[in-house]
This record gives sequence, C-alpha cells and structure tokens, in this order.
Amino acid sequence: MPNAAEKLATYEDVLAAPEHLVAQLIDGQLITQPRPASRHARAGSRLGALLDGPFDRGSGGPGGWVILFEPELHLGPHVLVPDLAGWRRERMPELPDAPFFELAPDFCCEVLSPSTARTDRIRKVPLYAEYGVGHVWLVDPQAQSLEVFALDGESYRLVGTYAEEEVVEAMPFGAVPLELGLLWQR
Repeated sequence: MPNAAEKLATYEDVLAAPEHLVAQLIDGQLITQPRPASRHARAGSRLGALLDGPFDRGSGGPGGWVILFEPELHLGPHVLVPDLAGWRRERMPELPDAPFFELAPDFCCEVLSPSTARTDRIRKVPLYAEYGVGHVWLVDPQAQSLEVFALDGESYRLVGTYAEEEVVEAMPFGAVPLELGLLWQR
C-alpha cells in the first residue's frame, strides 16, 4: 500500500497505461505487467476453451455460466484483471455492454508466472475473498499444477491440488472432467 507521501493512483492512470501492458489498481497503487508470455497465454487460452463449451455454451455440459478471458473488474476502489472469470447466469443473465464489470464474479482464475505470482497470490486473492468471489483457481504452467480454493467465510480454503496429467473434477466445474495435461501442451 502506498505511504502517505505517495500519490494514490486512479482509474485515469489505468487508462493511460500503454496498451501492451495489463494495468491494475490495487489499494491505490498502479500495477502494470507485460502481456502474458507464451506458456502463460497457452494455459489460460486452453483452460478458457475447455470451460467454454460445457459451462458457457452448454455443449456437453450443464451450461449456466458466462466465462470471460481477462475481464476488467471494478471491485470497490480496485481494478483487477484476472486471466479468466465466470459468473453464474442466474446472477448475470445478460452480458452487459460495458468496458468493465462491477458485479464480482463467482469464479476467478489466475495463471501464475514468475512476474505475476506474488501479486496474484498475496494481493489479488484476498481481494477476491473480500468481494465474495466463491471460487479461485491458481494455474501454474511451470509447475504444471492447479490449486482450487473455495470461499469459506472471509477467506479461502484449499479444496484440491492437482498436477501434470491428472483428470480432475474441480469445483465449481466438477460436472465435467478436466484434462490438466491439455493446459501444458505446446
């Protein structure tokens, strides 16, 4: 958090950030990061594709979700950009025509990389809990792992850790098995 002598960043600072960076605003601090590297982008893209069919479109699964890649979330004074986020359709029946979302998602996924892991784990995950995001996944392409968390009161409880080629049924998407090995393929 910025000290008293530092100027707090605003949404105008987010908008002024160069387009090749992901800009976020956490506790009044502007945080910028380069676009994801290939391994990170591949894992996020593959995961989004695997969830889209059965959960967003209802093809081969229960449907009932809106799944988005890198949506801009405005949670109170914070501006966060998870790699993936999902809203249950009963909470967001229509996709708003807006540049950002003020309704907290039901699910967020962060794909970890050496440059983002600290911010994702230490700064963003507690904010997701504060704003009631029910489930958080942390995907680590380097370690080939998935950590699944469920909101339990005011913080998250680890409900599963999976790795490499496992086929998992992870909440909130346990209705369809997910082949983790597909996330790591190049």
